[in-house]
This record gives sequence, C-alpha cells and structure tokens, in this order.
Amino acid sequence: MINPIFWRAVALGAALILTGCSHSQNTQDGRPQAWLEPSTRVTLPFPGISPAVSSQQLLTGSFNGNKQSLVVILNADDKQMTLAGLSSVGIRLFLVTYDKQGIHTEQSIVIPQLPPASQVLADVMLSHWPINDWKPLLPKGWTLTDINDKRELRNARGKLVTEITYLNRKGKREPVSIEQHAFKYHLTIQYLDN
Repeated sequence: MINPIFWRAVALGAALILTGCSHSQNTQDGRPQAWLEPSTRVTLPFPGISPAVSSQQLLTGSFNGNKQSLVVILNADDKQMTLAGLSSVGIRLFLVTYDKQGIHTEQSIVIPQLPPASQVLADVMLSHWPINDWKPLLPKGWTLTDINDKRELRNARGKLVTEITYLNRKGKREPVSIEQHAFKYHLTIQYLDN
C-alpha cells in the first residue's frame, strides 16, 4: 500500500495538509490555486503548453525521513494536461486532468490524505511551464528565475522556496529533482521512457 506521507510530499503544498489546510480554492475565473508556502497561494497557469510534454517517470519522494516511489505518466499539450499515478505493479491509482473547464480527478483506489490535485499539478507546472506563464501569477515580490541547470522560486523576502534541477535529455531541458524548502520535501525524477 502506498504510504500517505509520500502523497503529502508529491504536492507543492502537501505538508500544509499536516497543519490542517487541506483544501484548495479557485479564483473568480475558476482556475485552481495551490500553496507556495504555508501562508501564500498562487493561481495555476492555463493548462496548455507548447511544445507538448509526454513522459513516464518514477518519482521518489523524501519527507520526514520517509521515502516512497510512484510511477506517473504525464501528458500535456496546447489544450490540457493529464497526470496518471500507477502503483509499482501498474494499477492506476488516480488520473488528474486539467483543461479549460478546470481540474477533474478520478481515483481508482481510495488513498487517505491524498493532497488536492492542484498541489500535485503545481509542482509539475513549476517544473515544465515557461517562466513567462508564471510571472504574472506570482504574488507581489516573488521571483521565478532560471540559472544554468536550476530554476529558483523565491518569496518576497528573497528566501528560496522551491529549487528545481534540470538535466539536458534528448536535447530537451527536463526536471530531475524538486527541493521544496517551505514544506521540507524532496522529489527525485527518473525517466522511464527511452
């Protein structure tokens, strides 16, 4: 059985669930929001991305000394994004779709304390979506910058909140780790497709 602690670590604001703030909110235009740090939310960018992204990944999350792995399949194009989570034996645990109508989730197996889908999508989108899609959505004073093989999200005080490390793979810059300092978790991404 998948450890619920891992699910908290998968999401950008997952540790927030531990403090009792387990719900996400939508903005007036219906777009979902996610937590950047315990007191700060952000509206997610629109779901479309170009060029399209498609990958199979083994995510290994570390949180409070615990490690857990999960296979995920990510597909995103100019209209929508889907993220499917699979158990180690290939059973689909969940499917999250984000399109112009919002976020839709299907959960095949009930997993206690699964974080809101918007939190999971926030990590994916912070890693893959262009900085220019994020800049107008960030809270006042926050910055998101690419520096060599890193992407850094800093709060208005200049403190590092999220650090994403990239590797050039098949001529594309792809994330290989996410260090979330505000919620104290680390994700390692191993690509399973060729």
